[in-house]
Amino acid sequence: MKKVTHLATLAILGLLASCGPKEEFTGKPADLTPTGTPAAKPDSEKGWMTIFNGNDLAGWKDSAETPDSFIVEDGALKVCNGRSHLFYTGPTGDASFKNFEFKATVKHMPGSNSGIYIHTKFQEKGWPDTGYECQVNSTGHKDPKKTGGLYAVKDVLDTAPVGDDEWFEYFIRVQDKKIIIKINGQTTTEWTEPDGWDPSTALKNMPGRKLGEGTIAIQGHDPQSVVYYKDIKVRKL
Repeated sequence: MKKVTHLATLAILGLLASCGPKEEFTGKPADLTPTGTPAAKPDSEKGWMTIFNGNDLAGWKDSAETPDSFIVEDGALKVCNGRSHLFYTGPTGDASFKNFEFKATVKHMPGSNSGIYIHTKFQEKGWPDTGYECQVNSTGHKDPKKTGGLYAVKDVLDTAPVGDDEWFEYFIRVQDKKIIIKINGQTTTEWTEPDGWDPSTALKNMPGRKLGEGTIAIQGHDPQSVVYYKDIKVRKL
């Protein structure tokens, strides 16, 4: 009698094990897209995606106007050596954002200049023709347009909200026609693109400064500028 009971117990346990959910094998690691490229990783905060992995430039495309302008160093993106731009392409090569929030932790060394482009697109050389530049330049660089401004549209002039050689949070929000920039949580720029905005007449030599849709780019400015970026994240609204 005891033997029968023991066999019945084993049968029940086997049945329960067979009824549990089965994990389907897809043939690829979970952190890769169907094309085998690294996927953007979800952040613990709702909706945020980490778009720079701290190890390499996967998901980004360098214009390579100046070689070795973008180097990964100690988990951060080091921007140096000269003018070049690094465009976020995403895991499928066609990343594009319309309404979104962006944030990164940034540090620049004395005399440095850089920028974060929004609603832009890849180009091989020159300052990006498409989209807006959010300025990164705090103290020693000769350009009077300082960190936290919307370059040539609504500038922060002469005095920056942060200094050199210190990490700070750079936040950008684009919602419809409105752009908000915050440095360490403090709003430095709030600007709404007017109806009928024509940058070809409103801005000298910047006909592409217009909201639409596009990707994000990091600017390498000149040989003397050294700027670091890490914890680069974005979330669509």
